[in-house]
Amino acid sequence: MKRIFITIFIMVMSGSVYAGEGMKDVVSKFGFQETLTRLDAEIAAKNLTLFAKIDHTDGARKAGLTMLPATVLIFGNPKGGTPFMVASPKSAIDFPLKALVWENAEGKVFVSYNTLDYIVHRHEISGQDALAKKLDGLLAGIAKAATEPH
Repeated sequence: MKRIFITIFIMVMSGSVYAGEGMKDVVSKFGFQETLTRLDAEIAAKNLTLFAKIDHTDGARKAGLTMLPATVLIFGNPKGGTPFMVASPKSAIDFPLKALVWENAEGKVFVSYNTLDYIVHRHEISGQDALAKKLDGLLAGIAKAATEPH
């Protein structure tokens, strides 16, 4: 029993245990295309740069495969992501921010994104709590605008 306690204590102290929610999945009240259009519009309304739109379904089709609709939008603003990348250069793998619009087998549509809490924990970033909270709020607001009637 003592060994189990010591092992758990070491894991907690080393940061290898993460109790937060890494990805948010927001159910949309709209179909896939309308959710995607609304997400795109909300990103523009927030004056964020849309760097890329990756249509995985189209890619699958071009490879002779089929899959349910899934598109990733990559967007952001250097003022938001740069402080995290300065604190931990490897965090650049998670910036710019991304949101996935996808449809499941039952026809439900979702907007999914990584939380800043997860990104901060993953890259062991400290000193950016206020900015992380602000960006989490921004992502939640964008997802809500894309998935719910105004």
